[in-house]
Amino acid sequence: MEERVSKVVITGRGAVSPLGTGVPALLEGLASNTVAIEEAPWVEGHDDMFAWWAPVKDFDPGRWVDAKVEDGTDLFAQYALASAVQSVQEAGLRDLDPRRTAVVHGTSMGGTRALLKAQHRLERSGPHAIDRKTMIKIWPNMAAAQIAMRWGLHGPQLTICTACASSIDAIGVAAQMIADGRADVALAGGTEGGLALPDGTLDGEFVPAMYFGQTAYGMTTGERDPRRASLPFDRDRSGIVSGEGSAMLVLESEEHARERGATVLGEVAGYASLADGYHPSSPEPSGRWEAEVMREALADAGLAPDRVDAVIAHGTATPKGDTAEIRAIIDVFGDHRHELPVTSLKGHFGHTGAASGAMSVITATDVMNGGALPNTAGTVNVDPEADFPVVTGKPLALEASVMQINAFGFGGQNSSLVVRSAVRR
Repeated sequence: MEERVSKVVITGRGAVSPLGTGVPALLEGLASNTVAIEEAPWVEGHDDMFAWWAPVKDFDPGRWVDAKVEDGTDLFAQYALASAVQSVQEAGLRDLDPRRTAVVHGTSMGGTRALLKAQHRLERSGPHAIDRKTMIKIWPNMAAAQIAMRWGLHGPQLTICTACASSIDAIGVAAQMIADGRADVALAGGTEGGLALPDGTLDGEFVPAMYFGQTAYGMTTGERDPRRASLPFDRDRSGIVSGEGSAMLVLESEEHARERGATVLGEVAGYASLADGYHPSSPEPSGRWEAEVMREALADAGLAPDRVDAVIAHGTATPKGDTAEIRAIIDVFGDHRHELPVTSLKGHFGHTGAASGAMSVITATDVMNGGALPNTAGTVNVDPEADFPVVTGKPLALEASVMQINAFGFGGQNSSLVVRSAVRR
């Protein structure tokens, strides 16, 4: 075993989001309180149904991948490639050592769209209508595989599937690899979506069955105002809005980053993951295990709760989910919670699934480098149980050195990450 490296730093970021393609578009949309939520197109003709979504609308695959790769990948993998390319560019990495670079990518649905579309074609036009590359489009590991192929990498190539905690787990696992000396650099993050076409429009007559599946399960809201469709921590919250996109980071050992003169955007200081072991979709009501994973992440960082300057919560806008997280935050931070700003990004662009945690990490690096902490868009009437300052109305100017990011997923996937500023305050 090589000597353990003490610090893992963030040097590059990339994003594809409902607020636009690129990290600047993501951050500008958050800063301007943009809500990228609109009526889902698939409910037309179903008078008894109503649904919202937050699609990626400006994505041009040809800008990021060649025609052969585009033809052989589902849109989720193209999103991931675009985010990875952006992150490598921002990091200023001219060369990636093939054996010392890891790829750790998270997704919950992978190429589900390709599978659904193949079934749609089979039922309407028969076996000969099936895309011959269907199988290589479906597999969830194909985003990580395409990233490795893009740069000819031969280090660890892993795909994490822990529902909506996937990208935080991917970042945490990648950071551990670097800290243990198994890699010098890692491309880590998560991706979800690609339900429609790259410009966010309908794909002919194809309708993704899972969209109606989540409605049948009671996950979605019946709210008719797009600015109130997703209301994290609001007393009137009523369900999630599905979003999509990708977020990727370049992680490096501090020594590797220093040797090449890289700009350090932040440090991955602590990470933890554990199981709720309670229910397939609902969190344990007291938030006990969400609190425990937050404590473990802080312990991994060697930090007390009162050192945290802000929390970017999972905050899905579901009644049960937000209540458990509220209770966990109160439990972990005690009296410090009264001066601890908490926000969720999901009021801006819905729940981007496996990508959501990594999008929050990108946001945290911006806050720690002089940006404002985004407000929880749409939320006005904060749940009285949340007796901590939920950021509402407009972004909050904040000097932050330490931030905690939560990501919780179906199946009781609980993950938390602590990031620290490169400049100690």
